[in-house]
Amino acid sequence: MVRLFLTLSPAISRLSFLAAASPSLNRLQRHHFDKLKPKISLISPSSSASNFQRTGSSCSTRTIRVSSSLPKSESSKLDDGLIVLGIETSCDDTAAAVVRGNGEILSQVISSQAELLAQYGGVAPKQAEEAHSRVIDKVVQDALDKSNLTEKDLSAVAVTIGPGLGLCLRVGVQKARRVAGAFNLPIVGVHHMEAHALVARLVEHELSFPFMALLISGGHNIIVLAHKLGQYTQLGTTVDDAIGEAFDKTAKWLGLDLRRSGGPAVEELALEGDSNSVKFNVPMKNHKDCNFSYAGLKTQVRLAIEAREIDGQCPVSSATKEDRRNRADIAASFQRVAVLHLEEKCERAIEWALKLEPSIKHMVVSGGVASNQYVRFRLNNIVENKNLKLVCPPPNLCTDNGVMVAWTGLEHFRVGRFDPPPPAIEPDDFVYDLRPRWPLGEEYAQGRSEARSMKTARVHPSLTSIIRADSLQQQTQT
Repeated sequence: MVRLFLTLSPAISRLSFLAAASPSLNRLQRHHFDKLKPKISLISPSSSASNFQRTGSSCSTRTIRVSSSLPKSESSKLDDGLIVLGIETSCDDTAAAVVRGNGEILSQVISSQAELLAQYGGVAPKQAEEAHSRVIDKVVQDALDKSNLTEKDLSAVAVTIGPGLGLCLRVGVQKARRVAGAFNLPIVGVHHMEAHALVARLVEHELSFPFMALLISGGHNIIVLAHKLGQYTQLGTTVDDAIGEAFDKTAKWLGLDLRRSGGPAVEELALEGDSNSVKFNVPMKNHKDCNFSYAGLKTQVRLAIEAREIDGQCPVSSATKEDRRNRADIAASFQRVAVLHLEEKCERAIEWALKLEPSIKHMVVSGGVASNQYVRFRLNNIVENKNLKLVCPPPNLCTDNGVMVAWTGLEHFRVGRFDPPPPAIEPDDFVYDLRPRWPLGEEYAQGRSEARSMKTARVHPSLTSIIRADSLQQQTQT
């Protein structure tokens, strides 16, 4: 089995498990396997808007019905009979989905930890892990039931292995390996941020490589050039906090309802405010790169709140008319400057990307913050001015979900990047391959940040470097 270290062992076939006929593979699926050319494993077990149903005091489960899939012309090309279960537990949502190879979303189930977020004012890793553990079996079973399929109908299981919170990632990986082992299914390890980027290819059939992607969420803020599947150049990243973190803290300090998460709460309150009333400075104005910084803006917001004597412990719903107006003005001013920072960096990144890949036609904006309509509107202006097309997944596919994991698993599975089934029973001391800090692409030299580059301890080699190294190794062996 290929282990994804800096020094890679030789790639070997992952088709040997088919010798023992698996009941989960129908004739069409077996024919597809025969055509696969195994290349590399993405997981190494020994490596160091919707209907809500309350399932407990700390989490809620919702089933999202999505009837859209790829256009017929596109789906016919990909109608290979594959069906993949995707599992996502990298942070505070427990999600699972079943997706066909033609892009049809058969089911999508998400268990939210909104109550925990409100209780702790953010993600508490240990409590998040416990919440995942309580609902993971039900979420996966609900996804299968709502797809009208069983594990025997699946072609593979895809699961997020990083980046994310290690305690939370473990829950999803353990479940995925239990399902794959019990039903003799191959398993695909998925990069969380690549999944955010690639889910756009499920909803926009014209989106082909190369393209740009701005991936913005609570824990990530990166802009990449996607050359091909699994190969990315990182044009910029945050040197401290991500934009989603800034939204969450602002919401908390303003006394907003965190059960909806900070982003939507700030966006809604901002509609009532004057975005020019508070003079916040745009971060990194003098830095001629594509990196981001939101720590300083957070400090500016906190000081503005203190200056106006706003009590974050008092919910905005209980605020006086004047107090609410002050909070709305801060929310609107913060949102304007936070997004203006994105605009300036994206504009430069597009210029860099077009020099590297002149054929680029699209820019993807995905991740939880991409659900913000103000963000979409402002970035669309930037993208159109550069003669590109903005591609944003629908909001329910921007936040963490199982569909993006299943779809990314499908993309890699087709080109032979998967592992054979794990054993049905694994030892108690089994070491799971978890990658809490896992870069997506290699840094573009012109955009390298010394401040960010210093934070290299315990960082796994990037997905791009792993795939490129394996490709070079295969070339030398042929």
